[in-house]
Amino acid sequence: MPKVLSIILGGGKGTRLYPLTKERSKPAVPFGGKHRIVDIPISNCINSGFKQIYILTQFNSASLHMHIARAYNFDNFSGGFVEILAAEQTFDHSGWYEGTADAVRKNFLHFKTQKPTHYVILAGDQLYRMDLEGFLRKHEESGADITIACTAVNRHDASGYGIMKTDETGRITQFMEKPGPDKDISEWIIPKPARSPNSDPDKDYLASMGIYIFNAAAMEGSLDNELTDFGKEVIPQALANFHVKSYVYDGYWEDIGTIRSFYDATLDLTSIKPKFNFYDEEAPIYTHNRNLPSSKINQATLDQVNTSEGCVITNATIKHSVIGIRSTIESGAYLEGVITMGADHYETDCDKDDNRTKNIPNIGIGERCVIRRAIIDKNARIGHDVSIGMGKTPADGDYGWYHVVDGIYVITKNAVVPNGTVI
Repeated sequence: MPKVLSIILGGGKGTRLYPLTKERSKPAVPFGGKHRIVDIPISNCINSGFKQIYILTQFNSASLHMHIARAYNFDNFSGGFVEILAAEQTFDHSGWYEGTADAVRKNFLHFKTQKPTHYVILAGDQLYRMDLEGFLRKHEESGADITIACTAVNRHDASGYGIMKTDETGRITQFMEKPGPDKDISEWIIPKPARSPNSDPDKDYLASMGIYIFNAAAMEGSLDNELTDFGKEVIPQALANFHVKSYVYDGYWEDIGTIRSFYDATLDLTSIKPKFNFYDEEAPIYTHNRNLPSSKINQATLDQVNTSEGCVITNATIKHSVIGIRSTIESGAYLEGVITMGADHYETDCDKDDNRTKNIPNIGIGERCVIRRAIIDKNARIGHDVSIGMGKTPADGDYGWYHVVDGIYVITKNAVVPNGTVI
């Protein structure tokens, strides 16, 4: 039987998701009300029977450490684990991870003790469901040393991805990183025999999903050098030395590594038939079990809204929004196109009395607030009669306790918004 190690790449500073990554790593960013982004790849691994999982990270990892410790505890009989490997100094190397491949190389001393036959490399900022066991089975049947999961894209989207050229058997013969909109790549169209029968006929190019399976020997051979990045360097060089195949994935897949993509993918969860389905009992998305009470709705109008555990909503109107754990929304509030990440704790009556003395709002959204097109990070204190997003949107930029990114307001973690504020 193959022994698989799953390696989830936590990414660098997460600048594309800033300011949500100001105080946490990208995999630790809350998603969908009660989950974290990292729960997606971890759950794909667990549901596929791959229960030996490492997460490689180096920036703002404290929040991620706490989440993993609370959420993923395997029993002694399963042999499973989820462990974080942050960048560390050793006698062999003293620097940061210099890229995705460099991060894996610097942790071989940890990986080799498990004696794996295969490595599965996964990204920490993608939204998808994949049968990784089926992916491994196809890899073994093909006789490949390395298999790259690919998704079909149109010419416009191909500009921003690593594009693969394959022969009729699906073997990858060339790799091009982000060809841009002007380069002629007509010779890179997917050959008809290699197309998936369920693929969109308007999608003619294969884009790398950043998900790989390596035989153990191929992994060590591919990284026996100083190359730092899988997509830009390791994979193109591996084509000359190893048998590299494509695995065409037809399901929903979305990179949620930017504020715009994160916002759009989260609000899509409120659709009648969301592209990503959290309601699959056979393949649940795991997370920290907080034992919170059910949400309490004291008269409200809700239209295409996902509410998480432990919320208290009073006489509010909420449309097309995702409400995070322990969110408090007071009377007369109006929210549309809003993502709230909720709170880490409930405030007591003594806390609220102290807040009143100090003239600061309670955690949550105050009375008669009107908010549109916004992401409200955890523990934000939004006072009464606050208006956000109802007028002309400021230019993208950092405005202190809030940022504007792609026209989306991002209220920072622990922000304090005084009564009557208008932005």
